[in-house]
Amino acid sequence: MRLIFLGDVVGKTGRDAIARHLPPMRERYRPDVVVVNGENAAHGFGITEEIYLGLREVGADVVTLGNHAFDQREALVFIEREERLLRPVNWPGSCPGRGATLVDTANGRRVLVINAMGRVMVEPMLDDPFPAVEREIETCKLGRDCDAILLDFHGEASSEKMAMGHFCDGRVSLVVGTHTHTPTADHMILPGGSGYMTDAGMTGDYDSVIGMDKAEPLQRFLRKLPIERMRPGEGEATVCGVAVETDDATGLAMKIAPIRVGGRLSQVDVPFW
Repeated sequence: MRLIFLGDVVGKTGRDAIARHLPPMRERYRPDVVVVNGENAAHGFGITEEIYLGLREVGADVVTLGNHAFDQREALVFIEREERLLRPVNWPGSCPGRGATLVDTANGRRVLVINAMGRVMVEPMLDDPFPAVEREIETCKLGRDCDAILLDFHGEASSEKMAMGHFCDGRVSLVVGTHTHTPTADHMILPGGSGYMTDAGMTGDYDSVIGMDKAEPLQRFLRKLPIERMRPGEGEATVCGVAVETDDATGLAMKIAPIRVGGRLSQVDVPFW
């Protein structure tokens, strides 16, 4: 199977980049499932129903979230009716929405998508993600109940993300980190056969401070005083993510490569499709 994951969409420039690049990406690579992290899509903070539906319309099969999941109050309501919109699975049980969904592909296969969030140096402090992820991958086992499993692990600390990768190794198809908005160069297949990347990077303006216009973050670092609400950069965005091809027999990763399209970063195409 062919899986594509695209990192945190930041503001309008990120949304525009997804709308511009994802349809031809789907046409060129023919992925079975595309997952997009949309937790910064609404002016950098959360997601609205209109934005979610827009991402789905241009080719996202599933949209994942993170610590900004409910920054837009309307998300508390519409997330209940949208099975393809995920908030972290380790949010306390009374939280609206869901943290995992099973996608039926056009060719009759099934892909489990899980969204979880770390607890090191990130707020809000949620429940322990490790047992929460364990429950999901044991309930819907790779090779028995589904043909592939993709985990978006939203977290600040690379150590926690790496630990989650090894925790899931051999039991999922891909563990990919989000949240830091910086693509890492450690895409690999772990010893047990799971694809892994510490952070997919953002889909946003890289002439910025993690996607935000430079002026306000800089003055906060220099003067330790917030002057105005931070807003996303408005330059051309780079679409960043990762592509994985899985073994049809096992659901484990056979090939993995980063994706970078448009904007300021060096461009990277998927070499094996």
